[in-house]
Amino acid sequence: MPDSFRALCTDFYVNQKLQVKMELPRTRETILDFYERVRKSHPHMMGFRKIRDELALESNPQDMPHRWLAVKGTTVRSGCVNADSLTDAYALHQLVIEAAPTYLTVSPLDFDHLEVLYGFDMIAQGNHDAIVFDALLAGSPLAGMMDIPHASISDFQPTLGVSLGRSKEFEVYVEVKTRPAGMRTRDPELGEPISVYLTMRKLGPIADMKELGTAFTRLTKMGEDLIEHRIVPNLLVPIHEAIGSGR
Repeated sequence: MPDSFRALCTDFYVNQKLQVKMELPRTRETILDFYERVRKSHPHMMGFRKIRDELALESNPQDMPHRWLAVKGTTVRSGCVNADSLTDAYALHQLVIEAAPTYLTVSPLDFDHLEVLYGFDMIAQGNHDAIVFDALLAGSPLAGMMDIPHASISDFQPTLGVSLGRSKEFEVYVEVKTRPAGMRTRDPELGEPISVYLTMRKLGPIADMKELGTAFTRLTKMGEDLIEHRIVPNLLVPIHEAIGSGR
């Protein structure tokens, strides 16, 4: 993963979702041709399987960076985990939005939205909700609501959504996701991740599917700026410090 994130999180990933309005074609020829096109550029993506009603193509999960692509219903999703750079993380997504309209017959009328998600996982033991609460709200008026004898935080997963752009065509969501102790699956000595998600969304309509490339660039530039000036100092650093202090 990029060195700037390595000290703050265990895993870093960039996901993309192309959402359309009508069901995508799922014939053997259509899907296999699309995936073969992707595999020509990413030959390590050789794992093809069906997961319920989703058709997925992925690299070996043990290899890093790990890349995956999935078609399901009205969505085309792709992801890259622990890439060495953001440029490397974006490569698969750029290929997908370039190839999907042709291979999956997506038209501007069918376009609903394009989404880019940045995810940060930080392994933590103990009460995840209390860690996040102490890191983000300690000393605030809302924290005073919990000044109750013998009280313990059992659920705190803040989410914030805002609209941007003159016509509000962009949406930005920030979410902190915790894992309750009873739902954790990893080795208890290692802990489970507290996840921070930054999601940017470009809403339709669009006039030409070629606009997707421009939209993706706009979303990633917006995301990188928010990560540097908002996510890292206001979320990742406080939560990382709270985890390190053993609160």
